[in-house]
Formats: sequence, C-alpha cells, structure tokens
Amino acid sequence: MSSHSLVHEARAIKDWIVDIRRRLHRRPELMYEEIETNRLVCQTLDELGIRYRSPIAETGVLATLGKSDGPCVALRADMDALPIHEEADVPFRSEIAGKMHACGHDCHTAMLLGAARLLKQRETSLPGTVKLLFQPAEEGGAGGNRMCQEGALDNPRVQRIFGLHVWPWALTGSVTARAGTFLAATSTIEIKVHGVGGHAAVPQLCVDPVATAAKIVVELQTIISREWDPLRPGVISLTAIHAGQAHNVIPESAEIRGTIRSLTFEELRFLQGRVREIAEHIAKANRCEATVDFPGHDYPPTVNDAHCWKVAKNLAEELLGGDRVHESPPIMGGEDFAYYLQQVPGCFVGLGVRNEKIGATYNVHHPRFKVDEDALPIGSALHVAFAVRSLAELNQ
Repeated sequence: MSSHSLVHEARAIKDWIVDIRRRLHRRPELMYEEIETNRLVCQTLDELGIRYRSPIAETGVLATLGKSDGPCVALRADMDALPIHEEADVPFRSEIAGKMHACGHDCHTAMLLGAARLLKQRETSLPGTVKLLFQPAEEGGAGGNRMCQEGALDNPRVQRIFGLHVWPWALTGSVTARAGTFLAATSTIEIKVHGVGGHAAVPQLCVDPVATAAKIVVELQTIISREWDPLRPGVISLTAIHAGQAHNVIPESAEIRGTIRSLTFEELRFLQGRVREIAEHIAKANRCEATVDFPGHDYPPTVNDAHCWKVAKNLAEELLGGDRVHESPPIMGGEDFAYYLQQVPGCFVGLGVRNEKIGATYNVHHPRFKVDEDALPIGSALHVAFAVRSLAELNQ
C-alpha cells in the first residue's frame, strides 16, 4: 500500500466525506439520542455493502470488514453533540437550537465512514478483521465503556484500536500525540451548600449559603496551589455558582459545579477526597451543611500504547511528512477512548484542523468552533493506514 496513493484515494472522495459531515452537523444529537445519526451511518454502510450490528450501547453501530480468521483491529469514532447554541458562520450550521457539534464528532463519524469506503475496496486483501466502532455518548455518557461492556471488542477479540480527534491547536495537515498518558482522568464536582434563608436586611437571622459557597470556592483553589506537586499536572476548576433569584433575599441553598483533572486515577481520587473534606468543614465552620457529589462518570486517563503510537507516528510521517508529526505534552482534557485502552493496546491521535484563513481558530466546546474540512480525507487515510499496517504486523 503506497502512502501517497492512499492519500490521493481519500482526497478523491473528499466531497463525499464532507457531505456526510455537513449532514451530521446540521442535525446534532446529544448523548444516547443519536437516532438520526445512527440511521445515516447504517444507511451509508448498507450502500457500501458493509455488515454491521445496530444498535449497540443504545444508539451505536458496530461494523465489520475482512475475514473472520486472523487478527482483529478496531477503528473508533464518536457521534454525539453538545448542548451549545452554534454561532459559527457556516452555511451548514446547526438546525437545532441549543445543540451543536462543537467537539467535531460529526467529523470523526464522517472520517470513519470515509475509511469504511476505502477499506471496502480492499476487503478481499485484508489479512484479518477490521471493526468500525461508531460510538454514542462520549460527552459525559461513557459510551465507550458501554461499547466495551456490550462486546464491541470481542468475537473476534480486538488486538489494537485507533482513534482520531480533530485538534484545533494544530495546523491542518499535521498530527500530534504521545506515548503514555495523553489525556487526563476527569471528574465532575457538584457541591450543595444548605443554610437558612430570609430577608437580606436581617442577615443575623439567616445562615448565608452564598457567603459560605464563596469561601469554599476560594479555599478549593489552595489544593492545587499548596498541596499539589507543582511539577505534576492537576486542575480543579469551579465553573458555575447558582443561588437565589432576588436581590433582597438570602436563599436557603447555593450550588457549585466544576471539574477535576489529573493524570492518574489515584490522583483523581485524592483530589476528590480533599474537595469533599474542605467543602464540608468550611460549611460546618459557617453553620451551613455541604453535600458533595461527583456525578456522572469518572473517566480514566487516556494512555497510548508506546508501540501503537510508534506505528501511527511512522504512518503519519509517510503520509504527511516528518515535519507534520509532533510529540505532544499531556493534555488535561478527558476522553472516553480511555475505556478501550484499558482493554487493548491502542493509540489516540490529534488531527490538526486549524486554519486561520477560514477562521478555524476556536477551541472545541466553543459556539464558534470550526474545522478545516481539508483535514477530513487525511483522517480517513490515517484510519485505513493504521488498520492495514497493524493487521500486517499482527500476522507476522
């Protein structure tokens, strides 16, 4: 397989890949609501003559190519959108108010379908099985974990897995990742402070949860600044405070929300414990009561297998040139591709989509997030190259 011919093949179907991406972008769906997305994926697989299982993990799709004997490699794309109202100036902007593909999962799905089309053309020569995982609910729903629990990595057992994420910090035509821990373990924070409400003119008759919440917010910052090794990455970000509605009423309660990030599960658990201790004791010292919860799913760190990153790096250098491949420091974002990497060796890679000329400069999760669609065929080619090269290696 010639790297240059593969990129050429992928670019030849760019319009087809982009059309799928834009159709998905117009109709974003939140986690475990990906009904139309599922339908489009299945319809496209039907047109390509690729067998699949649907649903899996509620709204996911598991497609299979190649022959049943031999090794098995998996490629993954997530499908869900975010509860963000789109402000990007694009002709295919979201048609659903308050929902947007602000993390590029429409691109991920389209790139994997592009890879499916290219792999189908090679199916008879594949020395094993390639699984295509179209996964729901990456944004907080731990869809990757459910895909694992429902057998996506079994029958046949996956021996390597590869995933891509559009990367607005890297220029189009480049890729970035690293061996070892690439992305952080993450957790959400929810603290409810309970006091005694009343008229703001007589605060002595109340127990103010707002003032107490403010003290908790300030004090939690000292965990990272005074208890944490400054050479170890760690984040506690408190991003929302909600309390009361009137200017002259002390409310009965206040709520704080935020996130914790670290590079290991053990460190995440330590930070959760300190958040709980500090919040509860500050509340008690101020005659309030605090209930601390970490709702949702605690995502594990995304840890790339060293050999799989070497394979992906070498392929990217062949496809794009050595100067387009960059080693990344750990990033404090989280990603449920981590669940797959707990089960099998694999690699998660950032695909550059930044292009200042078209305004593709905003970060993911921003209402004006935009990608350079020239990157999409590159992503499809990388998927195919990783699958074909890995099957060849595993057959040796």
